Order: sequence, then C-alpha cells, then structure tokens
Amino acid sequence: MRITVCLTDNRPDPWIEGLRAALPEAVVENWTPGAAPADHAVVWAPPQQFLDEQPGLRGLFNIGAGVDALLKLKVAPQTQVVRLDDAGMSVQMAEYVCHALIRHFREFDAYEAEARAGRWSYRKPRERQDFAVGVMGLGVLGERVAKAVAQFEFPVNGWSRSPKQIHGVGCFAGESRFDDFLGASRVLVNLLPLTRETRGILNRETLSKLNGGRPGGYLINVARGAHLVDDDLIPLLDSGQLAGAMLDVFNVEPLPARHPFWSHPKITVTPHGSARTERDISIRQIAGKIRAMERGEAVAGVVDAGRGY
Repeated sequence: MRITVCLTDNRPDPWIEGLRAALPEAVVENWTPGAAPADHAVVWAPPQQFLDEQPGLRGLFNIGAGVDALLKLKVAPQTQVVRLDDAGMSVQMAEYVCHALIRHFREFDAYEAEARAGRWSYRKPRERQDFAVGVMGLGVLGERVAKAVAQFEFPVNGWSRSPKQIHGVGCFAGESRFDDFLGASRVLVNLLPLTRETRGILNRETLSKLNGGRPGGYLINVARGAHLVDDDLIPLLDSGQLAGAMLDVFNVEPLPARHPFWSHPKITVTPHGSARTERDISIRQIAGKIRAMERGEAVAGVVDAGRGY
C-alpha cells in the first residue's frame, strides 16, 4: 500500500513520520511531480497536477474540515474524498465562539477601550435572554458550538439543510425556515460549509433580518470568507443595524493591509485560527480510516460532491 502526502504551505515531514509510525505496513512518501501512483493521499490544497498524476487513488484525505477548495479540482470518479470528523477542532471552535459571544454580550470590548483611555466605567448588565444565538450549520463543529453556548444559558437556535434534533437547541431546517431562524436570533454564528448555495449567504438582506429586523445583531464568522459579502457588512455596522462582528475568515487571506475590516471600530479580526488541525489526532483518525477502507468497510466523513460537504 502506498500513501502520498501533498501539503501546500505545510511541512510534510511530521505528517509523513506520523503516518509511517501509524501504518508501518505502508510506503509513505512526499509527493513530487512524476512520483509513483499511490493508493491513498493526505492533502491540503493540492494542485490539479497532483490529482492528474494520481488517477487510481481510493482515498483522498483532507487535513482540514473544509473541502470547498478541493472540490474545485477534477477528482477521479472512484476516489473518495474524506474530511476529518473533528480532530480536536470542535472544542477549539466552541472556545472561540463562546469567547466572541461573551466578549460582546458583557461589553468587554468597550471596557478594554475605556481602560486604554484611563477611564473607570460601569455598564448595566444585559439580559442574556435578549441575546439569542443562532448557529448556521449543525455538523460536528456546529453541534458542539451550539451545546457549548447553551451551557451559558443563552437561548440557542440552529439551522441546517436537513432536520436535526439537539437537546436545548431550537432547530430550524431548510430554506423555508431560514428567515424564521434569522428573526429568532440576535447573534449569528456561521459554521456552514461553502457551497454554490451558501456563497454570499451573509449579505445585507439576510443580516438585516437578525433580531426580528431590529438593530443590534452581531456576526461571528468562522466558516469561510466567501460566505460574507464584504461590501454589505460595513454599511450595516455604520447604520447600527449590526452592533459588531468578529471575523476569523476572509475572501482574501491574509487579509490585505489596506482592507477596511482592519480599522473598523466594530470589527474584530483574527487570522483564521479559530480551530487548527491537531496533527497527532488527525493522523490516528486518517490511519484508522485507511485501514477500514482497505478492509472494504465504509468510513465516516466521505464528502458528497453534489452537496459540497
């Protein structure tokens, strides 16, 4: 069994060493153009040339949760594209979202600004029942985030393409319930996969429906930058329709130095670090799935190319 590793902008050596230790029966090598065809591949942002040279791949394992970039490439029909189920990312994502939510709800950003100015201030406590949180996307990451937020006794809603049932979460499903979901939520957390249908879903129209159309909505985007229409966000913030936004993902990364998101007082920027892949956990998971596939067993995380996730 041959496994090839192709990790654009990532060091391949630790992955190769880990896969060799986890799968001693396999030949594991870094991909170079013209390399011998492999049975499975572990990749991040591979070039089309890589896939053209690997027509016999049975498993194509992506080391990140999002597979939108991979699905833009031409993949052989028999190749199963497999995403990570979790690999330590869900707890990180829950931490990030809860931090962003509580920072906004408790107005810690305002306290920070006043402290820098040397002002001792007091703000009236706000009612958490007035800050319903809506989680878009109820996969592994979204469900973990929704449950974590509920622990802080915020009302929690969730929206997904197909119906879900999660204890303590008001679940909405399908296009027909999307507006109801937005109207019932004041803080919007985006964890959707990026597909043709979801590209640009965070726009002037949808974001204006938060909180029943009343001012004061808040956006947390930790999915993909292309979900957001950049030019629609700042007018909503300037008008007060949105109270703020915390953004971890962007249409262009790194975020260009002159981009207005850097300097807007109501936007907090972080550098796509809300949840990072934990290598050792990922290697164990990938190795287990490769062995299962070699035995002819079904594995979790196989991507439906039609749906895009």
